[in-house]
Parts: sequence; C-alpha cells; structure tokens
Amino acid sequence: YVRAVAPLPPATVQYDYGTWTEAGGFVTAGTTTGAIVGGGGGTATIDIPAATGAVPGALLTDLFVLTYDDVDTATPTHWVDRAPGGHPVHALLSEEIAAILDVAERWGTVDRSHRKLAHRGSYEHLVWVSPSSFRRVLIEHGLTLPEPAPRTRTEKRPWPDWLVWEPNRIWIWDATHFTRARRVCFAIVDMVSRKWIDTLVSVEETATQVTVIFEHALQIEGLLELLTDERLELEPDDPRRPILLAVSDNGPPMTARDTRAFMALMAIAQHHGRPHVPQDQAWIESFFGHIKGEWPHLETIAEPSLLEAELLRVRTEYNSVRLHEAIGYVTPDDEHTGRGEAIRQARHDGLERARQRRLDYHRYTIADPTGEMP
Repeated sequence: YVRAVAPLPPATVQYDYGTWTEAGGFVTAGTTTGAIVGGGGGTATIDIPAATGAVPGALLTDLFVLTYDDVDTATPTHWVDRAPGGHPVHALLSEEIAAILDVAERWGTVDRSHRKLAHRGSYEHLVWVSPSSFRRVLIEHGLTLPEPAPRTRTEKRPWPDWLVWEPNRIWIWDATHFTRARRVCFAIVDMVSRKWIDTLVSVEETATQVTVIFEHALQIEGLLELLTDERLELEPDDPRRPILLAVSDNGPPMTARDTRAFMALMAIAQHHGRPHVPQDQAWIESFFGHIKGEWPHLETIAEPSLLEAELLRVRTEYNSVRLHEAIGYVTPDDEHTGRGEAIRQARHDGLERARQRRLDYHRYTIADPTGEMP
C-alpha cells in the first residue's frame, strides 16, 4: 500500500464497499461511513494498493471505486481502487501500429480507404489488422486519407433562343432495356405535354433504330409537312430551320455520325446533356422509372412480340387515362391537344363553387342542440 491524497467530502459520506474481480466485476458488500483521516487543503489521506500505480503523495484525479479490505489488519481499512477497465490483452502491438502508419504513408494515395489499406497491409505481408483497427490508429495519430480530385464541373448548355415551350417543339428520347425479353426499347416523349410520342422495340441500339422511330414519330404527329424545300435550303445555324429540338444524353446512338446526318436532313436540332449528369435528362429518366414502376409486369415478359404489344397498350393508357402530376393532373393527350388549361381552370372554378356552397349552407342553416337540422 502507498499513501495518496484524495478530495475530502464536505460531510460524512456513505461509501459503497466490496471487491473487484475480473470475472464478477465490482461486487458490493454494503455501505460504511468510511473513516478517513482529514488533511490540509480540504483533502484526506487514504491507503490505496500499490498495484494501482499511485505514488506516495499523488493527487487522485482518475475515477476510483471505494472497496473493502480486511486482509492487512484486524481492523478493516478502507482504500480506493481504480474503476473497472484495464489494459486489453488483444491491444495492438507497437510494431503493428508502426506498420499501419507505414502502410498509410506508402499506399494512402493509391487506396484512399482504410478498408483497402487494411487489406493492403496483409496483401504486402506487413500487418494483419481489421479495417476498424486501421481506422482507429489513423484517427489517434490525426491522419486523414487523400480524397480523389472532383471532376471538372461543366456548365449546362443553354436552350437555343428560337425554342418555344409548346407541344411538338421539344422532344426528349432515350432507350431502356428489358432483359427478360432481350430487347431494347426506344421512346420519344414530348417534354411540354409529357405525351409518349412513339416506341420502337429492337434487338439493336444503333443509328438505324433512331432513324426509324423519328421518321415514324414525325409522320404520326403531322410534322413531315413542315419539311419544305425553303426550310431545308436554309443554313444549318439559321434559327428558322429546325422544326423541333431533340434532347438526349451522349450515348452512342445519340452521337453517331449517321444520327447527326439524319437529324440535319429532317431539320431537327440536337441538344445533348452533360456527361455523367443524368439530371439533364430528368424527364426521360423519370418517364422510364414510372413505366417500369407502375407496370412492373413489363420486365417479366420474355416473349418479344408480347412485350411490343403490351408496350403499345401501356402507351395508350399512359397518354389517355393516367393523370400526370407534372402537368396539373391532366392526361398527356389533354395537354398535347390544348385541353389541359381548360381542365385545370374548370377544377379551380369547381373548388371555389364548392367552397362557397359550403359557406352559404353553414352560415344560414342552424342546428338544434341535438345536432339535427330543422
């Protein structure tokens, strides 16, 4: 035992005493007033076991537990022991910590992840530790791993000045895959009315399919008659030449040379989104998400001809039955043909009439105490 100094309680304190074992922890044996000798400066002198590491005259600043000891003297003495804890037997060795720091310095710029670096250590036969241990050592030494440089931000390409926000002036198109049927589906959607203009199911995804679907879409929308000789003779950069704008990503069919030649021949201007920024094509990405989400059976069809027939049925339902949130809960057909604004206004007027009718009813109708109307 050694003599140490502990803060003196302001009054007689009921100390909890017992014994501490590795197996059972602190087992309490009751309470005692704990007779301790008062010292100068509001402190008390207490016997504590030398095994705790305390030196004579040390001020006890750590958390201690008052325990009971009746071994040394006939009269029980009271002393304080360190709080439960200790040194873990599975703690990392000093050479392992040094190896971790060495691996982090040599491979940090390559792996850039504590998980990879932990495996890199064993891969290089240097250290065998878990990723969490590797990360804990890095934190304890104030080390951070380098992060990859961000991609250069590109500015969004502005819409052309000649563009008019109305149906059949701006189309967006893309392709999606139905793996069970082993087919790719091209789709064209009007960005203003959200009408699903046309669909093409194919085994290939090339400029040939782009030519077929756009020529058919122009025909069913009655836009081929806009391709007059006077329009086609205008310069490619003349704002009077394009009949519409086709928006897409930068996929191979969209940027193919044959696609560009066909679009120029049909007086269609192209607008590509930024690479790695699908938000630039949010309209068509959302469209495919709704098609596959609201009609999930499409992805279970294995017969190509059945898939094509079902897509035609779904396109009719999507255009003429399903109410579209983005255009004020009218159908794409309503918006495409110009009926959307009248339908939205009719609902607004109907809500106002219904509100006024309820106000008039409750203002001039008085209920008796039983809740019944006279």
